[in-house]
This record gives sequence, structure tokens and C-alpha cells, in this order.
Amino acid sequence: MKSEFNIVVLPGDGIGIEVIDATLAVLESLQKRHGFQLRYDLRPGGANEYKTTGTAFPDSSMRASEDADAILLGAMGWPEIRYPDGTEIAPQLDLRVQLELYAGVRPIRAIPGLPLPLISSRAPEIDFVIVRESTEGWFHARGRGKPGRSFDDDEAVHDTCEITRKGCVRLFDFSFKLAESRKKRNPNKGKVTCIDKSNVFLGMAFMNQIFHERAKLFPGVTADHCYIDSYCLNLIRKPWDFDVCPMENQFGDITSDLGAGLIGGMGYAPSADIGDKHAVFQPSHGTAPDIAGKGLANPIATILSAAMMLEWLGERHGTSMLLEAAQSLQDAVDQAISEDGIRPADVGGPHGTAAVTRAVISAL
Repeated sequence: MKSEFNIVVLPGDGIGIEVIDATLAVLESLQKRHGFQLRYDLRPGGANEYKTTGTAFPDSSMRASEDADAILLGAMGWPEIRYPDGTEIAPQLDLRVQLELYAGVRPIRAIPGLPLPLISSRAPEIDFVIVRESTEGWFHARGRGKPGRSFDDDEAVHDTCEITRKGCVRLFDFSFKLAESRKKRNPNKGKVTCIDKSNVFLGMAFMNQIFHERAKLFPGVTADHCYIDSYCLNLIRKPWDFDVCPMENQFGDITSDLGAGLIGGMGYAPSADIGDKHAVFQPSHGTAPDIAGKGLANPIATILSAAMMLEWLGERHGTSMLLEAAQSLQDAVDQAISEDGIRPADVGGPHGTAAVTRAVISAL
């Protein structure tokens, strides 16, 4: 049974560096307790790397990522540092395409004891997963000169959305399998809701058609459908009704933030970009220039992303100690908040990065 793993670490920019440092400290405690070893390979990449060298993500970082067992990423980008076409530096998007990380997994789970914005007795039941298709959709034409994007001098820009059968099949099969797994843990789960705008866009109608084709292969899972506008409405009215929600790239990008808002903010929203061979684990938040370097960054989203990494590695390699460590880590976060009363600064609490990190390690 494999017990040593090569992890490429990409701290990136801003608070990415701070939350990665916190998470590595937590992982160090876990390794000692559960008997596995993570070998870290720190690599450069991001906006400041671009500013310094003219390259946002060196080839050496990409090659190392391709060879790694998993990739742990902080956050990349900086508002004032941009490409000549005006877009921000985002090597994490290039990683998704290069490594075919088609499933952007965004768990939205209410952490026990954390104040929630929805005034409802059912708000603590919030527990669903956005599965964002991460290689095509409206991001297909990202970057000047890419196929699907054209310019009419300074008068107009035309971007296209690409929806392919291959992209849909692997997205939906991943989502149905995830729903099966969640149903084994909780009999009340086991529903997949396709989120689209198939009443307007031909590509979305094609996507919806493939969803129902694939649903027939998973009879033990409920297949449902919701238009994106109605989905946004019901995320506020009754988010506890959703389980696994696959959707197009841009829709997933937007609704991930809405989902994070339901559970306290971006500091509590982990994520993973998963493909058939590779996976990147990172918080859903960005580099937060307004608080970078102040010790206020909430590391919980990154710590929970690391728990997702351990679970993925454990399932991939059949390593039970990693599965146990992943559960221990999530339990420690829950305990730090619900029992120890940790309140990070992003919800108005007094606890900064170091205090939150110490509390999670103590809970372990």
C-alpha cells in the first residue's frame, strides 16, 4: 500500500501564500498521526511570477504538475498585474485545460456552529456539491487569438461557448458516480440536478439531452433538471433540496460564489479540479489583496481542500490511512468552530490565520 506521495505546491500570490503555509502545518500534524508522508515540491507561478519573469507559469512548474501525485494550490492573480489584452493572470485555468481537469468539484456544506446568513431552521442542512465543467463552455475562447473569439476592430468582440459530447459525458458520469457515493453515506442524498439554459441556447439543449441519456445508466440516482435562473432563486429559498449539481463552466464559476455565501463566505468553500489522471486542490477564493500580509486570511477553505486531496489520493491508491486522515481533518475543522468557538475574521470574529491554524491542529 502506497504511503509516500509527491505533492506539487503552488502558493501563488497574496493570501495564497499564507493559507498554504497554514495548511502545510496542519498536514504535518496529520502525517505524524496517520503514518503517511507527503513530499512537497514547491513551484513558482502566478501574477508576481509573470511580473518578475514575463512568464506566469514556467514549463518546469507544468512538467512537475504533470508528474505529481496531486497538486495543492493557494491562489493566483493580482488586479494590477494583467496580460496586454487586459485579462488577469490565471495559470490555474491553464492547468485545468492542460491536465484535462474537467470536473470542478465545489462542496457547499454548512459547518456546525458557524453563523449562517439564511434565517431558517433548515440552513444547517445545507450540503450540496456544484460540479463545474472546467475545460470548455464559455471559457472555451479565453485569451486573444483563441479559436472561437473574434474582434471587429474596436467595435465588438465575439466569444463562443463550446459544448461537446465528450465534455458532457464525462461531466455527467462523474456527477452520477459522486451522487451514488454520497447516497451510500446518507440515504437522503443521491440526486443529480442538471443546471443549464436549455430553453434558450442550442448548446445547452444538447447538454441537457446528453444528461438524460447518461441518467439511464444510473437507475439508483434521481435525475433532475433546473434552469440556471431558477437555480439561483432556489439556492436562496431552499438550498437544502439540492445534492449534486453539474453545470457549464461559467455557470459553475458564478454559482460557486453564491453557494459559498450561503455557508459564511469564500473562506469556507474548498474545491478540487479533477480529471482521470490528475487533480488540483485549492480554495474557491482568490488572492484577497485587501488583506494580504495582514494575518487575517481564513485558511479553512484551503485546509478542507487538503482534506479533499487526501480523500482523492486514498480512493485512487486504496490507502485507508489517507481516507481516515481526510475524515479526521474535516472533523477537526468542525470541532474548532462548533466546540472551540473559533470565529475567523471574515465573519467578524477575532481569530486570524495563526489562531485558526492552531485551533485545527489542537482539535486533531
